[in-house]
Amino acid sequence: MTLEHIALWTENLERLKEFYQMYFGGIPNKLYHNPNTGFKSYFLSFYSGARLEIMQKEGIPENLNDRKTNQHLGLIHLAFGVGTKEEVDVKAAELKKAGFEILRGPRTTGDGYYEFETLDPDGNRIEVTFKD
Repeated sequence: MTLEHIALWTENLERLKEFYQMYFGGIPNKLYHNPNTGFKSYFLSFYSGARLEIMQKEGIPENLNDRKTNQHLGLIHLAFGVGTKEEVDVKAAELKKAGFEILRGPRTTGDGYYEFETLDPDGNRIEVTFKD
């Protein structure tokens, strides 16, 4: 069995699509739009086969969780794996230079991952990891 996709609501579909395209190599499908409901979405496909669905629709309430400093039950982060420690460092530097805050790392965790944490433009927590 595989994890087919994860879905995120957003208020700015194009901005989030461009972020995952530019920094994580996501390949978007054609915009889906249901004019009857106002629902719009893209599926972004990644090299591993996993997909991320980003969705937009009027009336979806704001997420009240503080995803930056306090963690709550439910989905807390998306993790992207790379092939070397150097790739982790390069991606952290690239995102920092582009104005994205690096929350922690790069560092080696207690379970042996080399990683850093950041936030996407909507405040969703992202990890970039490498494991020998």
